[in-house]
Amino acid sequence: MVYPTDLLASIPSGIGRLPGDRSAVANLPARPRRSQALWLLAALIAFCVLESYADLPLSTFDAANKLYEQGKFVEAAAGYEKLLQTGRASEAIYFNWGNALFKAGQLGRAIAAYQQAERIAPRDPDVRANLQFARNQVQGPTLLPEKLARWFGKLSLNEWTWLTSGAIWLWLLLLTLLQWRPALKPAVRSYAAGLAAVTTVLSICFAIAFHSARFEPRAVVVASEAVARQAPVEESQNAFTLHDGAELQVLDQKDQWLQVKADARRIGWVRRDHVLLTRSS
Repeated sequence: MVYPTDLLASIPSGIGRLPGDRSAVANLPARPRRSQALWLLAALIAFCVLESYADLPLSTFDAANKLYEQGKFVEAAAGYEKLLQTGRASEAIYFNWGNALFKAGQLGRAIAAYQQAERIAPRDPDVRANLQFARNQVQGPTLLPEKLARWFGKLSLNEWTWLTSGAIWLWLLLLTLLQWRPALKPAVRSYAAGLAAVTTVLSICFAIAFHSARFEPRAVVVASEAVARQAPVEESQNAFTLHDGAELQVLDQKDQWLQVKADARRIGWVRRDHVLLTRSS
């Protein structure tokens, strides 16, 4: 699929859900009795205080968007990162952060941000398009997701969890029903067997998705150039060279070095500060 050269410039910086959902004031009596006046005043003060704190992340988000629109991409990226550090992570923030990083020339960090957005919203077309566009800019060896990984990536880990849990509970409820009403066994036996098969398949899919997310650490190069060496020491010979944005599979770790795999023929050791881990091991 071919994307426009300036795809990122055509996507607005404030798409998706905003970081925070401020609820409206609860319905209060239009003319409260005097005995309720103090309670109402206290409630209004508490609400105003909470609103002021709730507005802080939203104000930071808007400020970062304005910086992006002004072409101050480094400052905008810092604003989105500050917002993420408050724990208000969302698809919109990661997506905008990726756009700002890409515009600031930080290709590897942009790819990492898009990957975070994709894990939250794996079917968002804008996130997928920008991630692919950024990957197309990477020079040299890089480890792209395989077809099986892309298929499992169509659902987030939370979605696989909920889907598998729902199937298990339905199957258990059906078995419980058969214990209470043995007369129904001839009628629903085939449904129970089919649901058991679906539950088994979903459980296997969940196990693969969980293992991939938790026990297959990946990294992306965030330095303009990173030399992969044959051993985890500076004096070792060069194995190959990686560039900003290259995606890698992490095989091992020793001190401040990571053993990485760029493809079947390229395995070497890179310095830890030259890459950014994108999956927790």
